[in-house]
Amino acid sequence: MEGRSVLVAGATGGLGSAIAANLAGRGATLTLVSRRLDRLTTLDVPGYRLARDLRDPTSCHDAVQAAVDHAGRLDVVVNAVGVVAFGPVDELTVDAMEELFMTNTFIPIMLAKAALGALDQGGVIVNISGVIAEQNLPGMAAYGASKAAVRSFDEALAREARRRKIRVIDARPPHTETGLASRPVEGLAPKMPTGLDPVAVAATICDAIAGDVADLPSEAFGQMT
Repeated sequence: MEGRSVLVAGATGGLGSAIAANLAGRGATLTLVSRRLDRLTTLDVPGYRLARDLRDPTSCHDAVQAAVDHAGRLDVVVNAVGVVAFGPVDELTVDAMEELFMTNTFIPIMLAKAALGALDQGGVIVNISGVIAEQNLPGMAAYGASKAAVRSFDEALAREARRRKIRVIDARPPHTETGLASRPVEGLAPKMPTGLDPVAVAATICDAIAGDVADLPSEAFGQMT
């Protein structure tokens, strides 16, 4: 990863920050994107910082251009943006449903669309759909659907991008202790077992980026803690 230009969206989140730190340790040149400038400022990872709300398609293009301007090119895009909501479908508001799909589904699509014009052969796009994209759960139906849509998108995008020698990785780690469950857009998280260590999950994802892996199912993360 030495010298490779990497855009990390959601860089201040529990998993995004761990991925950014791991890539920095491997010598990558980072462009770090988050909605909140205050959290970007305190993030202890070297890189160019850009505060943007990626729910706006223009901001996705801004993020890609910032990475190109910062490093002279763009080699890898990691999308670690995400929100969660809990509760039965009949109790979930339309506003919460819209937020889930706008953030979890539309951002990966819009960011990939913006990045494809900048990535050269050997480029990589990483989206994190999570284990829930493999098996949805009651009380998380809309959230799971928004993530399953990402997995489906990645499956087709990988085939399109392969013609241009761009690799698409769909990462589906099991529940990870990122703190996301404590900040739902709606509802209360059910009691869950202790999740995986985000540092270990980040290492598996970064190994895949540096290697030639094209898919990261839940089994790829083993029993790490």
